[in-house]
Amino acid sequence: MPSQLVCRPERELPVAVLRITGTLDPVTGDALQQAVRRSLATDPARLLLDVTGLHVGDPLGVSSLSAVVCQTAEWPDVPIVLCGASRATRAAIEATPECAQLEYATNCDVALAGFLTEPEPPQVRVRLRPVPDACRQVRQMVTQACEAWHRSDLAGTAALVATELVANVVRHAHTTMEFTFGLRNGRLSISVRDGSRRMPKPADPGLASPGGRGLWLVRDLTEAWGVLPVSDGKVVWSQIGAAI
Repeated sequence: MPSQLVCRPERELPVAVLRITGTLDPVTGDALQQAVRRSLATDPARLLLDVTGLHVGDPLGVSSLSAVVCQTAEWPDVPIVLCGASRATRAAIEATPECAQLEYATNCDVALAGFLTEPEPPQVRVRLRPVPDACRQVRQMVTQACEAWHRSDLAGTAALVATELVANVVRHAHTTMEFTFGLRNGRLSISVRDGSRRMPKPADPGLASPGGRGLWLVRDLTEAWGVLPVSDGKVVWSQIGAAI
């Protein structure tokens, strides 16, 4: 009988909880990866994985978890907490070096109660239609947020990067988008989630071309940027540090 794995999100923000039950092996590992990426795509303060009902059928399946941990190390760089892991499950996961940064908790209720008492990192989030006016909206939002967070020194750069990321959705993805702007560990974080699975890549415009340089601009102005694929689209993200 083929193995089964069920990944059910139980809450998203500010702390996300994903309940995982069934058998983890190389066959079901892809489902785990997709579910974890999708939970992290909302950029929560923490992600709690309730693995009380998880059985590691084959240690090779743990590689799917370690891969997504590595893939999201730069963004959203969210602490992942495994709740209710059995001794065997924890031993299998701890044997994978890439999973060394994972945290553990006895159960999700206790972990959630503790984390919800912590102050949330400042963040603004809005859903936008793929229309040109969306660019104006995010420029205004980013500028106001930078002033409120006492980071006016980065407002111009952040507004320009945000405009380019939103403009790419308007020009190419043509779907509604979720724009998120936050401040965490001294860095400004910008992300745009859309409903297209087409991966962006920097164009190679000619000298006389009026456009096509948006992603090169994002690359040059940010400390880091990248794309996180999810089952229903993608998240294009960037980070701006104090040194920019």
